[in-house]
Amino acid sequence: MPTLKNFLAGAALAVFGAMPAAAGDGPTTYDYDGSFDDATFAVRNAIIGEGLVIDYVSHVGDMLNRTREDVGGEKLFEAADIFIFCSAVVSREVMEADPMNIAHCPYGIFVTERDGQVQIGYRDYPDGPMEKVEDLLDRIVQDAIEQ
Repeated sequence: MPTLKNFLAGAALAVFGAMPAAAGDGPTTYDYDGSFDDATFAVRNAIIGEGLVIDYVSHVGDMLNRTREDVGGEKLFEAADIFIFCSAVVSREVMEADPMNIAHCPYGIFVTERDGQVQIGYRDYPDGPMEKVEDLLDRIVQDAIEQ
């Protein structure tokens, strides 16, 4: 029987994998002056500080490193996590504007470490009501960077 963790991981893959590669100009990223662990701690605190609940943390970097020899390819990240969550207030607002904005939920903020550089970021969303989601994500990322 599938566990909740497996279900959420599958749901996240379905949602994030089904999204266009670039709804806008590509992901928004910010350099983080600190370690990967410090960045993930700061992101976790910033999300919780907004009164939101983290549904799942996808350890994408671990998966890519674990399967690299099986599928081939180069090492992409030293570490990479995606924090998946939603906001009832913002989600309701953007879905009342267009119910098909459900396709963009849940939201994610990623933390990566590559070649010693840590970055925090999120995907860009279409112009219009989804800009409210980007405002939320940017506020969370800025809070994490300032911690």
